[in-house]
Amino acid sequence: MKDDRRHPFRDSSQDMESAHRVPDTPQSRAPAYRLAFADPEFLMRDELRPVRLQLELMKPQIVMDERGIVSTVVMFGGARIPSPERKDSAPEGLASLAPYYEEARKFARAVTERSMETYGRELVIVTGGGPGVMEAGNLGAHEAGGQSIGLNIVLPHEQAPNAYVTPDLSFNFHYFAVRKMHFLMRARAVVVFPGGFGTLDEMFESLTLIQTKRMKPIPFLLFGREFWEKIINWQALAEIGTISPEDLRLFRFVETADEALDALDEWE
Repeated sequence: MKDDRRHPFRDSSQDMESAHRVPDTPQSRAPAYRLAFADPEFLMRDELRPVRLQLELMKPQIVMDERGIVSTVVMFGGARIPSPERKDSAPEGLASLAPYYEEARKFARAVTERSMETYGRELVIVTGGGPGVMEAGNLGAHEAGGQSIGLNIVLPHEQAPNAYVTPDLSFNFHYFAVRKMHFLMRARAVVVFPGGFGTLDEMFESLTLIQTKRMKPIPFLLFGREFWEKIINWQALAEIGTISPEDLRLFRFVETADEALDALDEWE
């Protein structure tokens, strides 16, 4: 680690090393003797939840700042959507959504090519880091020779980041709320592909932030009008009055990567 401290005090890592070299005694083995920041059992206590929330917010923030990432393009979408070569082994419904995997890959590749004009600082693809549409997004960025971000979440079933996330930008979260903040903190656009509960949750929370003016309007694109109008009766929400008619203009339907890129270019 580079020593760039601006103060004369001993560094915490130096004290960590010294603490490991103390004589082995009942006192030095006791949990109370551990340095607080190096004591996992202490950090996992319920009372330390505010500290863990802060750490989860700060770690990705610091890493992305160090990498010079200024803005991102967020890609949400179903983890179960198969790639075209895997669609034959998928259920019929999911197999019919396989073309969106390819459009996600194409879109991410094109956006990353634009990102590389700013040396990968702007318009960096960010996904949830998992399979399906998320994999397609990271794959497209990888094919373009650029970097991409994966924001994974710890789940009860075993999982790992997809193979195309840039390793230094592959993060893991315990708190869904903090993960959602990192999706949107640098977002210059949000692109949503067909998906399930997780995709719907991310989509509606993002739309709510824009609707309530807690977030500036940004391009918000939904891939697949037929899918979205089949599962959500948007017009009924406006007719009943639970949303305003102008809320239907917060997002736009697109079908292809090229159409999505045009929508980004047309955004005012």
